[in-house]
Order: sequence, then structure tokens, then C-alpha cells
Amino acid sequence: MFDNRERELEEKVDELEAQVRELRERGVFYHRERRSEFEVFGLPFLHIHHGIDPRTGKPAVAHGIIAIGDRATGVIAMGGAARGLLAIGGLAFGGIAIGGCAIGLVALGGAALGGLAIAGGAIGYIAIGGGALGHYAAGGGAVGTHTITASQADPEAVHVFRDLLGEWFANLFTNPSR
Repeated sequence: MFDNRERELEEKVDELEAQVRELRERGVFYHRERRSEFEVFGLPFLHIHHGIDPRTGKPAVAHGIIAIGDRATGVIAMGGAARGLLAIGGLAFGGIAIGGCAIGLVALGGAALGGLAIAGGAIGYIAIGGGALGHYAAGGGAVGTHTITASQADPEAVHVFRDLLGEWFANLFTNPSR
């Protein structure tokens, strides 16, 4: 009985190994990595890492001063999910974050959360967007303590946005000639 079971398990393992070989040949387990030899504080100056890391079997993560990959962490990070002082990606988290969903001190994207948030949907101390929620908020659907919308302009909000972005921005909402 055990010999039969052992033989079945061996056949199943052989079958699975053949399937994995076939998937690798078709490029399903895509993996690319480039790493500069020059390092700063123990990090490569440039690290590009995509796909499934063959060492771990998990999604690859790029780590470097400049990091580029499906997942990237660095001073400047670009990728599907990026973390860094400057982060650019589908999901971006950092000092300056730019992406589909951005979280940072300054956040720009489709949806943004930050000290200064500029997005279609923005939440921040200062928020600008189609839907903006903040202490100072400007946009089509602005909600906050001091807001600028198409129908009203709080004087303090006008002052803050004029100082931050210039006369042209405040005039978008307050210029009587429009």
C-alpha cells in the first residue's frame, strides 16, 4: 500500500516539475535585475528589479538610491508600489508622492492624502481637487474650514492659495471677468 502511494506521489512531483519547467520556458516567471556597482551608504546607486525573485519566490523589491521595479524603495523610487523621498508609482508613499494613489507630505495623483494634496480626490491640510477635504480646500466639491469653490471664496483661503500658488490660481475662483 505504501509503495503504491509513494509511486503516486513521485509521479505527481514529476508532473508538477514538468509544469514549472514549461511555465519558466514561456516566461511566466519573469525576472530581471540590474544593480550598479557604485554604492552610497551601502545601497546601490541604481537598482532595477522586476518579476519574481528566484531566491525567495516572492515579488522582487528594488532597493537603492534610485530604485525601479514592481516594488521599489529608495531615495527616488519608481514602480507599481514605490516608497521614497520622491516616490512615483501606482501606489506611492513618500515625501513627495506622485501616483494613482499617493500618500506623502506633498501628494499628487488620482487620490491623494498629504500635507498638500492635489488630486481628483484630495485629503490634506491644504487640498486641491475635484473633491477636496482639508483645512484649506479648493475645488469643485471643496469641504473644509476655509474653502474656495465655484460659488464662494473664503478670504483666508484666497490669501493662502495666492501665497502658495500665485495670483493666477486665486483668480481662477475670484476673478469677476470669468
